[in-house]
Amino acid sequence: MGPLCEQLPRQRTKFRIVPGTRAKTDRIDAELIARFFAFRPEAGRSLPSEKLRLLRALASKRAQLVEMRKRLLAQIRAHQKLGTAAMFEDIDTELKHRIDSMIKELEDRITRAIASDDRLSETAGVLRSIPGIGPVASTMLIAEMPEIGTTTGEQAAALTGLAPVAHDSGTLRGKRAIAGGRRALRHVMFQAALVAAHHNAIMKAFADRLRKAGKPHKVIITAVARKLVTIANALCKSGQKWTAAET
Repeated sequence: MGPLCEQLPRQRTKFRIVPGTRAKTDRIDAELIARFFAFRPEAGRSLPSEKLRLLRALASKRAQLVEMRKRLLAQIRAHQKLGTAAMFEDIDTELKHRIDSMIKELEDRITRAIASDDRLSETAGVLRSIPGIGPVASTMLIAEMPEIGTTTGEQAAALTGLAPVAHDSGTLRGKRAIAGGRRALRHVMFQAALVAAHHNAIMKAFADRLRKAGKPHKVIITAVARKLVTIANALCKSGQKWTAAET
């Protein structure tokens, strides 16, 4: 049992007492977990091992370069609209080639880092078996949520910032919304959910049910992302790979 499992019960109990919430039901507990991680997304997170620190650094730098490439492409499109793209074509081509090369180099280093550790490699294999979770999402889950497989589905969703948090007061019932969590991981899981909603038969059926129920697109993708995280957590806990029977 990892540090998260040992520390969180005590921390959540104190968090429950502060606002005067002493009752305990599954619904209340789930909402408290979500609120807890909205305020304390790093709670229970122990200092990662050297390999995890390396993996997290590589994943973070890759994300930074991907963002740089997105901005460059946006600038290129802007210059094309203005009719000035030819002025910077050589510079932009060289910049894009260089950024692409650095991203590829980092991805190769990430692959080698995971392959060099049996436990990380096994976890990556389980995560990659889930349709919709590719190399980027699996790496981010390992690097940013090392607790995966040692916690509950509600805690995993809350750590990612995908658990709905209640905004109720008295008899009023506010709209549930996601909050907090590990933002970089949540962003990647949204991207994975977009893929899963089209290419994962079970997730596609789930998304279609929500769509027929009149749910907006953002709610659907959030729900798919949350389901992906809870399934990934359950599979890592059992050490089993994805099968078509997963729900």
